[in-house]
Amino acid sequence: MMKKVSQLIGLIVLLVMLSSKSVFAMHIMEGYLSPELSGLWFVIFLPFFVIGLLRMKKVVQENKQNKVFLALSGAFVFILSALKLPSVTGSTSHPTGVGLGTTMFGPSVMSVLGTICLLFQALFLAHGGLTTLGANAFSMAVVGPFVGYFVYKVARKLGVNMQVSIFLCACIADIATYFTTSLQLAMAYPDVENGIMGAAIKFLGVFMATQIPIAIIEGLLSVVLYNLIANNKEVEGVFK
Repeated sequence: MMKKVSQLIGLIVLLVMLSSKSVFAMHIMEGYLSPELSGLWFVIFLPFFVIGLLRMKKVVQENKQNKVFLALSGAFVFILSALKLPSVTGSTSHPTGVGLGTTMFGPSVMSVLGTICLLFQALFLAHGGLTTLGANAFSMAVVGPFVGYFVYKVARKLGVNMQVSIFLCACIADIATYFTTSLQLAMAYPDVENGIMGAAIKFLGVFMATQIPIAIIEGLLSVVLYNLIANNKEVEGVFK
């Protein structure tokens, strides 16, 4: 099973390499937010990160095998969110990869894994920035996982099967991330006539043309990876 998972991750890595041509903006770029807004998003995000650290420690204590799946979830987030796919007006869209790990460990743990991925991308790939890390982490590693997890839990309670529930979690988490990013950008650059909401609608219009199909593809990839994991009889109780 792990060999098949490694092959899938390798394929996604190849896609990252093939999509590495230069485009504008990846996450919210360095210096794009004012110091006040950057600090505000750090303050809002930090409690989720601390709670996530505590939850991650508990997850590892419950089952040592979870270390492998934490690493797998983190790698999935890092690779998918590093895909640079051109959007309209010179911006970019990308998957987030947080849905699968959310269904395995809950949204709090993804607050940590997602932030680690964003930090490494800012440091080594020039994707996003350090001053905007709080804003990027809040949208991708907090809002996305928590919204996705809510959708996942509702779907399971309604009797929806696991594959469809995971698809919905990954897909909605992706879109929720970009709703949040659009609002963050609108707060920094409000529309002259229509203010923050007017700007948020414009930013959403830029992102959604490419983000909706990307979210669907991400949901399908998450289901494929789930099937590879679930087919291993040695893996029990990983998914909630």
